[in-house]
Amino acid sequence: MSGATLTPNTTATRWLWGMALLCVAAVGAALAAQYVWDMRPCPWCVLQRAIYLLIAVLCVAGACLKSRAARAVPVVLGLLLALSGAASALYQHLVAAASSSCNLTLADKIVSALSLDSLLPSVFSATASCADAAV
Repeated sequence: MSGATLTPNTTATRWLWGMALLCVAAVGAALAAQYVWDMRPCPWCVLQRAIYLLIAVLCVAGACLKSRAARAVPVVLGLLLALSGAASALYQHLVAAASSSCNLTLADKIVSALSLDSLLPSVFSATASCADAAV
């Protein structure tokens, strides 16, 4: 197979696996920042972690599907989640970081509604205010 041209299906599969790996690595970097350098996460940071992990799951699902039509569903959902993640990062940086408190914001409500903070508190528990997390 050396020297062979990759088929679109193989190329797309590699891209999806690569994106899944990058998403998991980003959350790993966030956890390293939290536990090694004591950079505690705010609710918006925690929401972004959840978004990254959900994108990774969708990428893995898309990579496992052989049909281009079936693969489109997780890919489109992943793209929409990526846009929502970018929007939450912008909101955190431009609006929430200027606030002394971000308690009970949309991010808090989503994380609590999904019970992420109680299911896996070491990853999804917000322990800083938005102003504290603005580093």
